[in-house]
Amino acid sequence: MTTTNAPIVVTGAAGKAGRAAVAHLLEHGYDVLATDLTQAPEGLDTAYLRADLTDHGQVVDVLTGADAVVHLANIPAPGLRPAARTLTENTTMNAHVFLAAQTLGLRKVVWASSETTLGLAFGPDAPPRYAPVDEDHYPHPESTYALSKVLSETMAEHISTWSGIPFVGLRFSNIFTDEDYRRVASFQDDATARMWNLWGYIDVRDAAASCRNALEADTTGSLNLIIANDDTIMERPSADLLSEVFPDVEVRGDVTGHQTLLSNARARRLIGFEPQHGWRQGRPA
Repeated sequence: MTTTNAPIVVTGAAGKAGRAAVAHLLEHGYDVLATDLTQAPEGLDTAYLRADLTDHGQVVDVLTGADAVVHLANIPAPGLRPAARTLTENTTMNAHVFLAAQTLGLRKVVWASSETTLGLAFGPDAPPRYAPVDEDHYPHPESTYALSKVLSETMAEHISTWSGIPFVGLRFSNIFTDEDYRRVASFQDDATARMWNLWGYIDVRDAAASCRNALEADTTGSLNLIIANDDTIMERPSADLLSEVFPDVEVRGDVTGHQTLLSNARARRLIGFEPQHGWRQGRPA
């Protein structure tokens, strides 16, 4: 961990990933300032500010005095809001955080990009170009949500160049909590039910740990990394899933066993990401 008297600001702290990131950073000795648009989550054990990140002045206020920011606040998926609102609000929030970080000279910006930048949702009429999908499959947005992340990755690249601040965009796969794991059995009879992201997922605890990995890793410029578990969410082997649902897709890497089809190899190499949790915990992968 970096020794500093300044806090790490976590935006979106009332959300699924945000709550986990705050708890994880506190457990590892960080001073954390949490912020979100809503009331503080129950049981939060750190300083909390309510702020609207679509207001640049409020963003500057929240980030003033911070060491770094873990920016997890956005409309979190396609279809939750009208398409234009999703594009506008997400890119606005991200621009405000990135530019405020530049103005204030923060040490690092870690932020939530998305697996959707890689072409999701996949299906028979929109298959991946190859599997396992890696960072080179980018960019291929299929929704205004994904487009908001693609535009934001471009902003991050240029603002990092202007400022010299390292940026790390985390392309989170579908984040699973204990409650989400209860639905896993319902996926198993239909391989097409989860084909949209190549049967990928990331445990919320590992998503939180990846934020700390990104804060602590010695990086430069703007990186964007897939954050996915080592395995799929399915009982069937990965090669069988591909053969049934995407038989014509080129296989370019290891698909033995239940190997993830959203490659996390680059995140392992560049920020030391090592997922520790998953739905097969205690069972052979």
